[in-house]
Amino acid sequence: MLIIPAENSVNWKRPPWVTLGLMMACLLVFLFYQGGDSRKLELAVEQYLDADLQLLEAPAYEDYLQRQIQFEGEEGRVYELQEFRQLREQNEKFWLAINLLMDREFYQYLQENQNVIWAPEERVYWQERRVAIEQEYIQTLSAQQLGLIPADLSLYSLVTYQFLHGGWGHIIGNLVFLFLLGFTVEKALGPGKFLLAYLVCGVLSGLVFTAFSTGSYAPLIGASGSISGLMGMYVAIYGLQKIRFFYFLGVYFNYFRAPAIAILPVWLGKEIYDYWFSGATGIAYMAHAGGLIAGAGLVWLLGKSWLQVREEFFEPEEDEQDARFTTGYAQAMASLGRMEFDLARRQFEALREHYPERPILLEHLYHLAKLRPDLPHYCERTRELMNDALSRRQPEQMIAIWQEYLGKGESYQPLAAEDHNRVLFTSLKQHDFKVAEKAFERLRSTGDEVLTTEACRLLVEEFEKRQMAPKARHYRQFLQAG
Repeated sequence: MLIIPAENSVNWKRPPWVTLGLMMACLLVFLFYQGGDSRKLELAVEQYLDADLQLLEAPAYEDYLQRQIQFEGEEGRVYELQEFRQLREQNEKFWLAINLLMDREFYQYLQENQNVIWAPEERVYWQERRVAIEQEYIQTLSAQQLGLIPADLSLYSLVTYQFLHGGWGHIIGNLVFLFLLGFTVEKALGPGKFLLAYLVCGVLSGLVFTAFSTGSYAPLIGASGSISGLMGMYVAIYGLQKIRFFYFLGVYFNYFRAPAIAILPVWLGKEIYDYWFSGATGIAYMAHAGGLIAGAGLVWLLGKSWLQVREEFFEPEEDEQDARFTTGYAQAMASLGRMEFDLARRQFEALREHYPERPILLEHLYHLAKLRPDLPHYCERTRELMNDALSRRQPEQMIAIWQEYLGKGESYQPLAAEDHNRVLFTSLKQHDFKVAEKAFERLRSTGDEVLTTEACRLLVEEFEKRQMAPKARHYRQFLQAG
């Protein structure tokens, strides 16, 4: 059963840049740094089989697995033993070699017990060839270089292992969860704190994994520990507040609402249960459990200081937003009715900070600025409103605003060449050549030769298309004069 929090949606006006950056970093590392691993492994297998090392190691591997099952109590390895025997019976040399080369615990076992396992001649033969393959290929694989190896723990590997992955299925799954959880936690904490908290969760997750895998030479790779930290932070941020969760069970999926923190013991219990009872699956369950505890713990310990959630994160529901907007808008309109223009302007600006998607607020601010056409504020609001009208595909309104400004504010604060050029393009699309020619004259007066020349060429082309030869000739003369 899979349970994922689904309380928020992405605000693409303010993209989660750090989350997207982490996803891109993992993908680039996988494609370019880890891209050579497959070739190295192929060469290692080729040399391994050429030396017939599987004839020496395969019997030792069966004995090793039996010892793990009988003396170490690792019942989960029974399936591995059965599968390995099938590979030997079917003479699947390639997969035999992969199993023998990539089981790092087995290689350590061979090094420690080679004197007992083989006769002197076999031991020398094995050392000469196997160690060479190990040094030239296996030890240069990304997981060996930058993965987290509990028996050989290094500080840098506590960070680098978070960006390595074992295959396309591994990385795609992690990136999906990183996005689904990351954009919400990033919004809550802010980009800088989110990035640091994410990496710290990965470090703590790695340390927990190391504590439960002491002496292991099997490398840990993947962002799942850090992502589990995001899950812990996510539910700790909401605490007892009821939020939506998406769940998937077999082919059935749906949503339910529950106190956020109530799901933490469910997630944690599942990871611990799987660690003890799922056998050798290759999944780092205790790394996940460590990440969950680390993420929730960081928020609980530092949530009132360094990791305090930003106030704007807890946005009101849509109905409540509408009610607040209506109240604030009524107050601003009342100030207008009392002719308290400065107060009304401040109220509309405050409303626009919270509701930037409502164009009516910009229109009110424009009309208030128009009361003082001699001030730069009028020019700024005019340009904003022109751009807004154009983005909402209202060319007539954009042209009307431009014309109004020419009469009221152009003599105080002239518009930029780009503004006139935009009007020229828009009016040509509307087949309003009178306005286009007027915009050209204004553009020409700004002294911007590049835009003026391009606009002139455009006018020539448009008038020639419509067989308006005198007009085309008139603007061609401008080009020749230039």
